[in-house]
Amino acid sequence: MAGELPSPAEEPDANGCEQSKDFHPAPEIEGEIPMGSGRMEMRKRQTSVAQETPSSIQAQPGIENRGSNACCFCWCCCCSCSCLTVRSQDERAAAHELITEAIPNCEESSVPTLEEVNTWSQSFDKLMRTPAGRNAFREFLRTEFSEENMLFWMACEDLKQESNKAVIEEKARLIYEDYISILSPKEVSLDSRVRELINRNMLEPSQHTFDDAQLQIYMLMLRDSYPRFMNSTIYKDLVESLSQKSAES
Repeated sequence: MAGELPSPAEEPDANGCEQSKDFHPAPEIEGEIPMGSGRMEMRKRQTSVAQETPSSIQAQPGIENRGSNACCFCWCCCCSCSCLTVRSQDERAAAHELITEAIPNCEESSVPTLEEVNTWSQSFDKLMRTPAGRNAFREFLRTEFSEENMLFWMACEDLKQESNKAVIEEKARLIYEDYISILSPKEVSLDSRVRELINRNMLEPSQHTFDDAQLQIYMLMLRDSYPRFMNSTIYKDLVESLSQKSAES
């Protein structure tokens, strides 16, 4: 009807929105804690619990060291544990002496005669049979950055002389890591067939684990490096110096 005032339920609020007809504000109950005060009380309790937690943990013996020294007490299985790393490095260094002692920088040999040096030109086998020949050839390979071929061949020869099973296994592992592994800077060039054979042989290493690989590297040096060695200044200078000594005597 015109002129009637709207009912209170339909009056718009201060924000311009109508109040719901079913909305009835809850009456305040005497003694009830307001909602805001309850939240503040809960926050105080949470804060007190958070402050008490570190002190309660520190009070337990042994827990404070568990974070920093967990590996040393073997409470985890991480492979990067510092104590395990140091131990593995020490074991590898000690084991590596087995090969470095067997393969010195230069084999002990007497000064070759002119006749002996001349036989090196007859066949690669005669060159490799004598320590003086291997030393001269190894010096040449060093200039071509392929000394690892001779080192691998010599390591295989040294392995064949072993009879102790534990030493054989350790030397075979080091030879694999130093000359067969694709991660090694001294990796020798081998075909896939030989590599697969070596991987099978490494399950039970023996003196002959690398025989096929040694033969392949031997043939590589024979076909590739040996002809260049015979035309190198290292070989020619050696022949010339021995010839002069022979003429003077």
